[in-house]
Amino acid sequence: MLLNVHPLLGPDLLHALASMGHGDQIAIVDANYPAAAKAQRLIRADGHGVIDVLEAIMTVLPVEAAAMPNTQRPIHDALKSRLPDIQALGDDEFYGLANGAYAMVATSAPELYGNVVLTKAAVGH
Repeated sequence: MLLNVHPLLGPDLLHALASMGHGDQIAIVDANYPAAAKAQRLIRADGHGVIDVLEAIMTVLPVEAAAMPNTQRPIHDALKSRLPDIQALGDDEFYGLANGAYAMVATSAPELYGNVVLTKAAVGH
């Protein structure tokens, strides 16, 4: 048993986060995203939403940058409130980034375009 680890961070997700290096990316995607077909490393987070998974990941992952699709939906307001410097990218650029991410977390979120890509920051002095 580990102490002080968010309960949404299961072994597969923790392993992926620990294995990531500076500049590696992780995509958190909604239930509509073709994650099984596109992910290099697929991690399931069934029963959870994008924001819940994002908040759990942010308890252990230093974030250098974040990106989301360039559309305006309530989920994007929630992302902006948690990631003020998030970039909104066009479809081709965003989906290329998400599909090329080191890992992808597939959630059960019903929100359309409820996707975000996080870039890991460097850790050190």
